[in-house]
Amino acid sequence: MKKNKKRIFTIALLVLTIFLFGGGIFFFLEISSFIKEPANSVAIEKLFTITPGQSLAVIAKNLEKEFIISDKTYFTLFTKFKKAGKKLQAGEYILSAAKSPDQILKILIKGKVKLYRITISEGLNIKEIAALVEKATLNTKKNFIDLCHNNFLINSLGIKAISLEGYLFPDTYFFPKHTSCKNIITTMIGHFKIIFTEKWKTRAKNMGFSVHDIVILASIIEKETGDAKERPVISSVFHNRLEKNMRLESDPTVIYGIKNFDGNIKRKHLKTITPYNTYQIKGLPMGPIANPGALSLQAALYPAKTEYLFFVSKKDTTHKFSKTIREHNQAVKQYQFRKK
Repeated sequence: MKKNKKRIFTIALLVLTIFLFGGGIFFFLEISSFIKEPANSVAIEKLFTITPGQSLAVIAKNLEKEFIISDKTYFTLFTKFKKAGKKLQAGEYILSAAKSPDQILKILIKGKVKLYRITISEGLNIKEIAALVEKATLNTKKNFIDLCHNNFLINSLGIKAISLEGYLFPDTYFFPKHTSCKNIITTMIGHFKIIFTEKWKTRAKNMGFSVHDIVILASIIEKETGDAKERPVISSVFHNRLEKNMRLESDPTVIYGIKNFDGNIKRKHLKTITPYNTYQIKGLPMGPIANPGALSLQAALYPAKTEYLFFVSKKDTTHKFSKTIREHNQAVKQYQFRKK
């Protein structure tokens, strides 16, 4: 009797072991397949967003709802097994069911979010850059402009100016959604500081200029230049005029000082005294009129050696340079009024 009971108990234990062990193998194989295999190998990419503070359960639920993964429970268990539940980063992602859950999890952990591209061309001013930031849906135009005039931020960046005009370095940048306005601005300023090397700072000092003076001059050169190779020559004209205590007489500086400029510069504008009207004031205007690129900064520091004091547009992106007012007046008649 005792032998029969012992035999029954042994058989029952064996059956239970097989059941439990077999189920474990089945579960292991199933979740292994889930981790490594994409839910849909031909699925297209889609935008997926994780908001700040969103829980793992909600993220997994949304991934399943968007058909990016096939099972929220398995994804949750796998994420917890990897001890990554609190490592998923907020942001916008480009995901697809054509990626395996393992690949998707790695993307979410590393924060490989969608980046928004913004290209800042040479010669744009703060307002124009702000419009591009808003168009890229990174921030509002108003926030950007206000922060560029924030004295606390300007001082914290070590810039001695009333605004960040001139220091928002032109380039192509990539930012994730919801990037702070401050981060966008400091990234551009950081690029400027890399470009404006210690060698350039020493050069400016030896010329008798501050870094800010060079940025102002470079911004004028940028706005006056149509043909890149003319930058050093245009720079030489302004340097020559400064040395002779002549007014710079640059139209772009006048335009910068006009509120709501309609694109048509008039005689009255040239006669209106503003801190930027270089037809009325001597020396440099009170600040940069645009954000210059590296070539214009370099031209301001290393002007060509010429005796030119004047230039006039040929209306083909190039200019006619002159040494005397007589030559200049003749060039104006020839190229502006088409008289020979």
